[in-house]
Amino acid sequence: MNDSAPEAIADASGGVVWALRDAANEATRHLRAVPRSPELLVFSALQPIMFVVLFRYVFGGSIEIPGMSYAQYLVPGIFAQTVLFGSAFTGVGIAEDMSKGFVDRLRSLPISPAAVLLGRTFSDLVRNILTFVIMLGVAFLVDFRFQGGLVRGLAATALLLAFSYSFSWIQALIGLSVKSVEAANSAGFIWMFPLTFVSSAFVQTDKMVSAFRWFAEINPFTIVTNASRALYSGTDPGDTVWQSLLWALGITVVFSTLSVRKFLAASN
Repeated sequence: MNDSAPEAIADASGGVVWALRDAANEATRHLRAVPRSPELLVFSALQPIMFVVLFRYVFGGSIEIPGMSYAQYLVPGIFAQTVLFGSAFTGVGIAEDMSKGFVDRLRSLPISPAAVLLGRTFSDLVRNILTFVIMLGVAFLVDFRFQGGLVRGLAATALLLAFSYSFSWIQALIGLSVKSVEAANSAGFIWMFPLTFVSSAFVQTDKMVSAFRWFAEINPFTIVTNASRALYSGTDPGDTVWQSLLWALGITVVFSTLSVRKFLAASN
């Protein structure tokens, strides 16, 4: 047996622990800034609240959904849109740290290169959870309920957060690729609008024109919205839960790899 094998395994294990420890330190650094800027949470929750009120009370009377109220149909789509838009903070935050030279200082320290990106994505996931809690309170005020029970409701919420975390890695790559915070903000949001609106989030896809309907039905955002909606409402989600998990896993693996490579390339 190769005597170096146990040492290699120990080094690999230590490397993972090292990266996670450094990532936790980085996440804590970002989260400490949240209490000092509570307006960030307020404004990040304000837009989805406006969407709920507008669609529920302005358009809701004109939209009929067979088998459920429009509030029960709408709110999971708003939840999905909220956590997806929340992932944009990752790209903006990374671009800001790079523009201020903070990332260069981190590169000079003996920390895991992956920890910088992991810490940012972890902290933004926590911030997304806080925003989601605010949105949940508003949702109950407009007659949304966990009709499928608490366990299925928690499963739907976890699915949405896993999906949003995967998109944080897309935003991380954007933040590493652009030259300014303004560019990261524009590049991070512009493609998410067609992704969320050409979907089943607000209306049924069979009401759309054929070209949009085709895109909406294969759109991963539609898949995760349908999965969470079924879990929240107590209906059969079919294969959408597994499809959502596969999308989340695939996006995370691909874009985390690309982001870490981009980060390392910029360090050289």
